[in-house]
Amino acid sequence: MNRKAQTMKGAAAPLPIYPDLADKIAVITGGSRGIGAVTARLLAANGVKVVVSGRDQAAIDGVVNDIHSSGGMATGIGADVTDFAAIERMREATEQAFGVVDIVVAFAGGGRARPGPIAQIPVEDWHSTIDANLTATFLTLKSFLPGMIEQRRGSIITMSSLAGRIPTPAPVPYAAAKAGIIMLTQQVASEVGQHRIRVNCVAPSTILTEHTLEHLTKEREEEWTALHPLGRLGTPEDVALTTLFLASDCSSWLTGLTIDVAGGRLMS
Repeated sequence: MNRKAQTMKGAAAPLPIYPDLADKIAVITGGSRGIGAVTARLLAANGVKVVVSGRDQAAIDGVVNDIHSSGGMATGIGADVTDFAAIERMREATEQAFGVVDIVVAFAGGGRARPGPIAQIPVEDWHSTIDANLTATFLTLKSFLPGMIEQRRGSIITMSSLAGRIPTPAPVPYAAAKAGIIMLTQQVASEVGQHRIRVNCVAPSTILTEHTLEHLTKEREEEWTALHPLGRLGTPEDVALTTLFLASDCSSWLTGLTIDVAGGRLMS
């Protein structure tokens, strides 16, 4: 097994099965790669009808085909989640394919901002990164919440980051957007709890996604690993397994919570 396969696999463990997830409907934004793709596969393995959303149709199709080959139910719907009209079309297509969603996994992110002094950040890069993370999360919740409120149930999981929790070398717009997602999560959780809808957030530290592995040197990996008390960097499975728990009824009395999937890098 090569280094990439070893790293993406993480610690060997049996897949947890949450019987209450069977036949539920989930949409995963940012589901075509990395954490979102692994989350989609794990939800499908628990009997969830999964909608994989992203911008790259070929990557979406790859995840959907993987789920089908494992006996799961999935469809792929491309959408730009910075465009509310596109999200609405995606929601309508989801409801036509499966019905009103029970689980929203708002993991889409991106943006052009790069690390550097705030005075040197182009205004366009600020807007790009805020829109791709914070605004995209807001628009996704705005679209899907009315149906969840009407059926009086649901679980929403948003995506923050260690950069939204403590100062890091991450780009300032990215850190601001991820911190904003945490407060958005809490505000919405407070608002919709009366409708039996839970809203929680995951905040990963360094995760060895395909993109990270392409740019990570051995020296940098050792340096970052040393910052984590558990002695390794995270895998997409680490975040996906936490998301699976938050989607299930095993977390039925948890809402407004941010879970730091961070290997001990942040303890609170």
